[in-house]
Amino acid sequence: MTSAPSIPPENFSCLTRLGQNRAQARLALTLGTGAGTVRNVIVWGTPSGTQLPDIEHASVTGDSRPVGLQQALRGADRPAFLQRKETVVRTGCTMSVVCAICDHLRALWSGTPEGELVSMGVISNGNSYGVPEQLIYSFPVTVKDGRWQIVAGLRVSEVCRLRMAQSAQELLEERKSALRALAWSNL
Repeated sequence: MTSAPSIPPENFSCLTRLGQNRAQARLALTLGTGAGTVRNVIVWGTPSGTQLPDIEHASVTGDSRPVGLQQALRGADRPAFLQRKETVVRTGCTMSVVCAICDHLRALWSGTPEGELVSMGVISNGNSYGVPEQLIYSFPVTVKDGRWQIVAGLRVSEVCRLRMAQSAQELLEERKSALRALAWSNL
């Protein structure tokens, strides 16, 4: 964004849908259902080790009615589907990325269905979650008419907020390094 000031910041986004798709698939596997029945898994942060899959607002559709995830899991161990590295499957990994790119672009082009959100790295300006301004950070968004909007006011646990802050700090450090590299390359 710094190097292309003529492009509006809202035109930049980053792919965090891969993390969302993997978390949804892992959750569906844990619950013994299809990945297409899991909705509204949120991925907060940056696509790195500090990325945070969050199922607090997710639901599973079964018998044509949404079932809350906490109800569906009923005390089951909140398993490894929350651990990003364990969701990487070596075979088919490239296809996972291709599907995530398609899902990301489909949401931007066609919008999100009513009542559904997707995870997307977007400019953090004006967010209600305490993430510093001017970062491309993954938030839950809805998309309508080609324009995304951060879903505001969702309940976020204290543990989640701490992990979100760690992810934001990582991005701030990466931005500082990138700006130093840009300045050095312009000498």
